[in-house]
Amino acid sequence: MTPWAVFGQLAGQETVVEQLRAAADGRGGLTHAWLFTGPPGSGRSVAARAFAAALLCHDQGCGECASCHQVAAGTHADLLLIRPDGLSYGVRQTRELVLKASASPVYGGWRIVLFEDADRATEQAANALLKAIEEPPPRTIWLLCAPSAADLPTTIRSRCRLITLRTPPTAAVAAILEREGVSPEAALDAARASLGHIGRARRLATDPDTARHRSEVLSVPLRVTGLAEAFAAAAALEKAAKAEGLATKEALDEPEREALRRAFGEGSTGKGVAAAIRGSAGAMKDLEARQKSRATRIERDALDLALLDLAAFYRDVLAIQFAADVELANASREPDLRRIAESSTPRITVRRIEAIMLCRERLAASVAPLLAVEELTLALASRPSVLA
Repeated sequence: MTPWAVFGQLAGQETVVEQLRAAADGRGGLTHAWLFTGPPGSGRSVAARAFAAALLCHDQGCGECASCHQVAAGTHADLLLIRPDGLSYGVRQTRELVLKASASPVYGGWRIVLFEDADRATEQAANALLKAIEEPPPRTIWLLCAPSAADLPTTIRSRCRLITLRTPPTAAVAAILEREGVSPEAALDAARASLGHIGRARRLATDPDTARHRSEVLSVPLRVTGLAEAFAAAAALEKAAKAEGLATKEALDEPEREALRRAFGEGSTGKGVAAAIRGSAGAMKDLEARQKSRATRIERDALDLALLDLAAFYRDVLAIQFAADVELANASREPDLRRIAESSTPRITVRRIEAIMLCRERLAASVAPLLAVEELTLALASRPSVLA
């Protein structure tokens, strides 16, 4: 077995890997609370889960033993994996989590709490979490994940050891895809388009629907030539984001429903099975409620991702306008980029990027998605004299 193999899915994070390896084997000091930060797709959760596997594995995260497989699947008895389903994580849920975290490890090693999207905790939930981090049980380790340290209260982040991941280089993301069987050319295109987001790069390279949805989003700059076209582009943009969000939702929902059905004995026979299946109705209803709440978040995240794709398109336009020697995220669309670049000015391009960022802010403030996107496409369609 190969020690540290679990860190192989981290692209371009050599410094972070060394920090975590040193802590896991006793060279770098092992603290009770960690905060993993970094931009979307940098691998915050991947790094935290790899660290958990290294701490729970007898061979320092070999990636092959039962313990490592259980951590990867989120089923290890000494791992509490928290993924907020909705837009926020409440105090009641946090108190239940703190109670579970206080239990002794099943296998006598560590009790690890991996809290993805910890920035979704409400203010009251954060206060409950703070108390647990201030006075943790002796064998409990908290691993919190958030885009930025500033997304968590100062009282929490000051008690955590900070691990900062960077946006991985294109070549590092492409290398991971190639190891998974993607052709070099497709891997490089997907890595560039994803802006270092490994999960998105994987979907772009392997899922034709995801690639098609992105293509529809990137057609918007060429389509917004007038008022009617702007409204049509807004509808198309929202539709493409919804379609990608729905695909993500379905990929998550059905395995959860199937796992619940198996847990209650569906498909089995014998005494008590029928009663157990009847009792599963309430659990299934609770699961569907959580999935519905998560769907709202997924749809919003998908639309935000579409807006980031648009911002990257105009960033490439700006790079061409300044003749900057930088890698284009949309190199395969260079003719379209040059067409937009030649018909506008750098100032106009910056104004368009600002309009996209403003749309993202409005969506985060719960403005109706279609209204926010319509205002954006109208801004993108405005005459150069208006934007200049």
